[in-house]
Amino acid sequence: MRLLVGLGNPGQKYEKHRHNVGFMAVDAVHRHESLSSWKPKFQALTAEGTIGGEKVLLIKPTTYMNDSGRAVAEAARFYKLEPADVIVLYDELDLAPGKVRIKTGGGAGGHNGIRSIDAHLGKDYSRVRIGIGHPGHKDRVTGHVLGDFAKADHEWLDPLLDEIGRNADLLVKGEDAAFMNKLALTTQSNEPSGARGQTSAKGKTGGGKSHIRQARQSGPKPKVPSSGPMADMLKKLFGDKS
Repeated sequence: MRLLVGLGNPGQKYEKHRHNVGFMAVDAVHRHESLSSWKPKFQALTAEGTIGGEKVLLIKPTTYMNDSGRAVAEAARFYKLEPADVIVLYDELDLAPGKVRIKTGGGAGGHNGIRSIDAHLGKDYSRVRIGIGHPGHKDRVTGHVLGDFAKADHEWLDPLLDEIGRNADLLVKGEDAAFMNKLALTTQSNEPSGARGQTSAKGKTGGGKSHIRQARQSGPKPKVPSSGPMADMLKKLFGDKS
């Protein structure tokens, strides 16, 4: 059996927040698969059924993000599951919008929901990190994470969530590479505008280029005078390459 966990905060007030993209992802899985209706259990909303021949329980903790681990650990104990049987989908600041990466174990990266699960379950579970981008400065992080996705974001968000739901069987069976390949096709064809310039917490663009290099490549080229005092000065500085 596998636990497929989406992280977020419960309630209508939070449902469109970037921080709730984990909830959105498991909702997409629920729409695509023949599973039971949502019902409260394990301090969460749960739905069960079979995906890719594997019995699965979808979980959306209702304990609020910072205490997500209580719900996940309670469900894992009930079914006598190991951390390796758990897959968690959540938002990642340090990935450009629409980018998705999967890893097992590692640090929480400042994510309180992951920190809570680590404390209650251990670290050796699968983590599906869904990029929401970094606002560029730490003082803007809270407003960014706890803000709604912009209307323009849905150009990449909706197809991505749909593809996650459509290929959940690969995720459940542990075929991470095949799952990532499916998502990559969608990501490439629906790349968010500005994603290449999306900053991470380390000041790098989504494509790994500095802001200066990006500006050199994408900004308008200045007009260089061919005659007059300014032209003479530029030739002295840089040499006459004409």
